Amino acid sequence: MKNIFYVVFIICGHFLSYSQNMAEFNRELDFNLDWGFYLSRTDVDYNNISATQYKKVNLPHDWVVENGFDESLGDDAKATGFIPSAGYGYYKKEFNLKTDSNQLTYVLFDGVYNNSEVYINGHKLGFHPYGYSPFYYNLTPYLNSNGKANTIIVKVDHSRYADSRWYTGAGIYRNVKLVTTNKLHIPIWGTFVTTPSVTEDLAKVQIDLAFNNEYNSDEKVFVTTKIFDANQNEIAKTSSELAIKAQSKAEITQDLNVNHPQLWDVNSPYLYKAVTTISKNNRVIDVVETPFGIRTIKFDTNNGFFLNGVNMKIKGVCLHHDGGLVGAAVPKDVWERRLKILKDGGVNAIRISHNPASNEFLDLCDEMGFLVQDEFFDEWDNPKDKRLNTNEKSVDYVTRGYQEHFQEWAKKDLTAIMLSHRNHPSIFQWSIGNEIEWTYPRNADATGFFGNMNWNGNYFWDQPPYSPEKIKEQLETLPKGKYDIGETAQKLSRWTKALDTTRPVTANLILPSVSHLSGYTDALDVVGYSYRRILYDYGHENYPDKPIMGTENLAQYHEWKSIMERPFISGTFLWTGIDYMGEIREPWPVRVQPSGLLTTAGFPKGSYYMMQSLWTEKPMIHIATQTIEKSLNKIDDNGNIVAKNPNKWKNALWEWQDVNDYWNYEKGEMISVEIYSNCDEIELFLNDKSLGKKYLKDFEDHIYKWGVPFTSGTLIAKGSKDGVVTESKLITATKSSEIELIADDLTLEANHYDVSNIVLQLTDSKGNPVATDDREIHFEISGPAKLLGVDNGWKKSVQPFQSNKNTTHNGKTLVVIQATGTPGTIHVKTKGHGLKTETISIKSK
Repeated sequence: MKNIFYVVFIICGHFLSYSQNMAEFNRELDFNLDWGFYLSRTDVDYNNISATQYKKVNLPHDWVVENGFDESLGDDAKATGFIPSAGYGYYKKEFNLKTDSNQLTYVLFDGVYNNSEVYINGHKLGFHPYGYSPFYYNLTPYLNSNGKANTIIVKVDHSRYADSRWYTGAGIYRNVKLVTTNKLHIPIWGTFVTTPSVTEDLAKVQIDLAFNNEYNSDEKVFVTTKIFDANQNEIAKTSSELAIKAQSKAEITQDLNVNHPQLWDVNSPYLYKAVTTISKNNRVIDVVETPFGIRTIKFDTNNGFFLNGVNMKIKGVCLHHDGGLVGAAVPKDVWERRLKILKDGGVNAIRISHNPASNEFLDLCDEMGFLVQDEFFDEWDNPKDKRLNTNEKSVDYVTRGYQEHFQEWAKKDLTAIMLSHRNHPSIFQWSIGNEIEWTYPRNADATGFFGNMNWNGNYFWDQPPYSPEKIKEQLETLPKGKYDIGETAQKLSRWTKALDTTRPVTANLILPSVSHLSGYTDALDVVGYSYRRILYDYGHENYPDKPIMGTENLAQYHEWKSIMERPFISGTFLWTGIDYMGEIREPWPVRVQPSGLLTTAGFPKGSYYMMQSLWTEKPMIHIATQTIEKSLNKIDDNGNIVAKNPNKWKNALWEWQDVNDYWNYEKGEMISVEIYSNCDEIELFLNDKSLGKKYLKDFEDHIYKWGVPFTSGTLIAKGSKDGVVTESKLITATKSSEIELIADDLTLEANHYDVSNIVLQLTDSKGNPVATDDREIHFEISGPAKLLGVDNGWKKSVQPFQSNKNTTHNGKTLVVIQATGTPGTIHVKTKGHGLKTETISIKSK
């Protein structure tokens, strides 16, 4: 009995000391500020770089985006967006650090692109090739004592400047932290929170904890975990006594209960926090905070996807990692604006294509309510052609990518990614690869699509020419390569499930008819089809034990229609949510892959509003216009507007039709008016005169249409959905004469990170937006902020991002500024020829 009271006393003593010790405990330090950067065309010895050659930068940093677009770079640059990027980057930081003999210090990188080497005080810590996986090093053995300054050097080798099929950027483009722990500590990524049982009344929370004891003595400590709700109220706690031998590792599991849990959901992304402390001699020696969410996920072969027991469709988009004008070093506020626009369009899920995300991006998805498919690799055993898909070889130096490191590094990188990311509730799928099949020749040959003289169909829209039996026969007889796709897939899946079985393993399959038989899908819990909606029924009928969904699809109505008609298809990820640099398939000056719902500046396109009409419940109307000659429509002999090709919408591919968001044409010119809406009925008015009421059910392609001879004035569409009335209008604008500035944030923290995204809109003298009279705008930034860049979002704009001038497109452009570390008032002054000067003021505090 005395022993029981003694243990209780010790535990209570620990809780009492917790608050007083937390104030002095700081495990992680921001390590992003005050670096030096030097860029060299050739590989040099960093010891020969003088202090004056380094320019001051803060991280995250992408040296590529600072350059302009260059047509002379040719085919190599098409892969990454016509921006020069070759070179060797050297980052240098000097720092002082006071630690005692019982502490260890690590440097943690969330991502460096790529082929990095890290040195501390002249000692090489290691080499890390993959540009998207996090990694860390122990600095402790090499740190200077007696307060002497330490020097850390990071060398980045981006001489292989076309090593990817999309814009990668280069440099230390994600956050860096300095982590200081006690010699007895929870290692980096050493916590894993799961919820094995969830009901309305009770959630059982399981916390798996790892420990390192680097003392030369056996140790006994108390490990306490508390759970806090979103209002910082403590709602659960537990403690364990841990005995751990000298120079050894240990693991324990703690179980807690959360009564009446608030579930993480796409509409209410509720987050809890687990705070785990290690106490020794009644003093806190380590603290780790782990945000998490409570939710359940389920994929059913016949009924699709369930989140928290509720059947729902995955309304997803694919996203590459660049942020347009900021390149790969994307501030959190830039992503937040972009994600908010996508959320307003009905998007509830994101596929990170084709690489793992940053932890900062995943934090946003946790907070904003996006499901995330986290993807590991774009290359496995064999290389992909970086210049044009399907010509799968990279024989020259500049295009050699991750495949060269896959055999040695795949398990290490996959492990680091999962350990770092697995507590994010937004992640609901692990994807082991993207369109890998092209790189294994016999898999492509076995489909019968290619090199088959008896088949003249269309890959996108026709059923496989070979039966499953024929494909199986082909796989058994065609010559095998050095590596087998099924064996590699199963190896990756095993590694994934060794670390997490709470989420399904998936992949994006470009040749599913053969992948179902090659052993590839044996490794998958959910099978993702890439541009193969035509095979949904084929897959479900032939492989009824495998859940199927679209993991890369077109932003077109026919894609969503095929999903809504099939309960067994869980949803889709559209290619893409936002335009991205690289993978260019059109002549210069096209600088992006223009398949996004949004431009690189975050401005919505017609496809955005189409998907919004399909993916949201709140009544919405968007009016788009075009001359009848340039449109997809015509006026028939009876005066009705009809499609030139009534079936064209059924096979529409990546880019949306050319439409405008204005009402400015020549008098009498016949205009095709397209309206994207979820309203059941719409009546169109021109200058208060009704042009007739129409009904959505009458339009097979889900697009309302009117043919209207142009007359200047006001075009208004009034609609209703379930009895709720809404309207939208376009007003004929005159010549632009003024500037309207709209900032998403008028108050910033003076912390070197906060960003204000400012949209510039040209208007006429009456305040109407002008979209047909573009002007060159000059920006002047004064006060404690720096200009991150400007971008009008046009796919053909090759104006440099790092500039204080930009020509609008469709009357708009975007300017992004970032706070420094000094409080004050920031003024953004804009002026252009024939325009009234406009200034917006932003507080930094």
